[in-house]
Amino acid sequence: MPVRESVRTVTDTLLDRKNYSRTLKGSRMTRNYDEYIRYLLQQTGMIALGMVALVVVTHLFAVRFTVLKPYPLWVQDVLIVAVPTILVFAVVYIQPVLTAKGRQSRIDIDLSYAVTYMQALSTTLTLYNVFRSVYEQHDLYGEVSKEFGMIVRDVELFGDDLVSAMRNLGHSTPSANLKRLMDDLILMFESGGDISAFFASRSAHYREVARNELEMGLKTMEIMAEVYVAAFVAAPIAVIIMTAAETMTGQSQLSSLMVIFFIGLPLGAAAMIWILSLILPAERLEIIRREVTETEYSAGVPLASGDPGMSRQFSRRMKSTKSMIRVQEILRHPLRHYIADYRFSAGLGAILAVAVTVLFWNGTLASLIPRYTFEVYICLLSIAALSPVMVAFEIRRRYINRVEEQIPGFLRELADLKDIGMTLQGAIHLISGSKIGLLSSELRVVSDEVRWGSPVSSALVRMEERIGVLMIKRAISLIVRASEVTDYIRDVLMIAIGDMEHYLKMKRDRFTTSFAYIMIIYLSFGIFLYTAYVLNVSFITSFEKLNTAIDISGNVLDMFRIAIILGLFSGIMAGQLSAANIMAGFKHSVLFLIATVVMFVYVL
Repeated sequence: MPVRESVRTVTDTLLDRKNYSRTLKGSRMTRNYDEYIRYLLQQTGMIALGMVALVVVTHLFAVRFTVLKPYPLWVQDVLIVAVPTILVFAVVYIQPVLTAKGRQSRIDIDLSYAVTYMQALSTTLTLYNVFRSVYEQHDLYGEVSKEFGMIVRDVELFGDDLVSAMRNLGHSTPSANLKRLMDDLILMFESGGDISAFFASRSAHYREVARNELEMGLKTMEIMAEVYVAAFVAAPIAVIIMTAAETMTGQSQLSSLMVIFFIGLPLGAAAMIWILSLILPAERLEIIRREVTETEYSAGVPLASGDPGMSRQFSRRMKSTKSMIRVQEILRHPLRHYIADYRFSAGLGAILAVAVTVLFWNGTLASLIPRYTFEVYICLLSIAALSPVMVAFEIRRRYINRVEEQIPGFLRELADLKDIGMTLQGAIHLISGSKIGLLSSELRVVSDEVRWGSPVSSALVRMEERIGVLMIKRAISLIVRASEVTDYIRDVLMIAIGDMEHYLKMKRDRFTTSFAYIMIIYLSFGIFLYTAYVLNVSFITSFEKLNTAIDISGNVLDMFRIAIILGLFSGIMAGQLSAANIMAGFKHSVLFLIATVVMFVYVL
């Protein structure tokens, strides 16, 4: 017990118990402070024991790592134990900090859209039901919905009153802006103020907050991109050039440094990609299609297996029919389902990867490419596995961008038609005949459903589920909620237009900033390939003219392997910078790997 208490006292002092506990709450991890510190020490202790066992094994079998040979024996042992232990401790310790920071950015960016939605709800719902409605729309408002879920949990599960639940959220949320919103809402709620007017006044403010948060994210992205290019692209080039110079005197070979490249480059690049994935908000490229179980036509037919009166046979028949309808829908619209569900493309990638592996093992690949067969196999395996997912992602991205660009025009036409006194049904019918791209065909379906007797709100909900794009779901949700309250929805439409245009502007700003760094990554990788070409072609040729024998051809294979590592991870890094999504980098990785194969197999 005294030892345990001493360890706890030391960790509390080093980690600052109060602030770290708040960080854990803000990251919404399932462990409290004591549980997480125990987990941290367990993981660190396990890796330390594993490294000690490795040191014992190396002593028993007299094994020494080439890269550590210049150091004394005891220094080697210390490095083998200390470096992995410190890395694991740092990763486990910093994960809640980065997660909380990333959640803060995502909350601040989505808060303006949530406040706009809350404004539309607050005219007819109580404040608690407004919170609950946002919580239920978790696919639209992301981390904001998760935060409001804490209010729902405290009220419904723990029995707290609404004010206490809002105060608890203010104390635990990582976002200072959401905390201020909770504090102001508590004052308005207790004083009996106009909640709807309060939300209206805050909407523009939180749009500015989202813009500032995006600018901070772009600055972080710039720093990470510069560090990556300097440490993981420029540094290998410098090492290769110095090694080639040393090789001329017969003192060095690049192979002695390959351990550092093979371990350091992937781990370092993966660490930077992981950090960016935690702290940068990703583009919302989800296509969310949920089954609409509600209907405005009461048929008296039970739709869920738990409903009374449903026999097992009828339930099985219903499930079988739904499955058959889903298969028919997939066959009717294969591309739509291919881009909506990555499981199809991942399965196709696995099949192609197995085919490449079969070609490698039966010798077909070796007969086609006798030199560097294994390295080429790794490149082709990566290309085969990534390409189907890459195609699905890029088609989805273009589909979503097209829909998002059409939304402001649709909302503006709707607002203009409402201004001249048309009903919502009439306005939709008129707009469905205009040329606004993909939305026109969907609006024609809505117009037909309304003409056949369906309420316009139900038809719009079905349209948003068919399209499945986040921003169209946000816009339609606002229109539906506003139409349920009043026939004059111009103000809500103008708010939705402002939100959409603000969102599109932030996407353009992000693309403009990230594009420059993506080009730098391309340029850096191109310089690496050019350096390999010069060292192994022009450099050797110049010495041959002087009748001087020099052989650095042994370094070509090592350079090929480094190029594979750099190509794969540089592409993923480019995707992380452009969209905070590793799948956005698959196309860059495929291009880099193709260029690598062409350079080392067909040029060198």
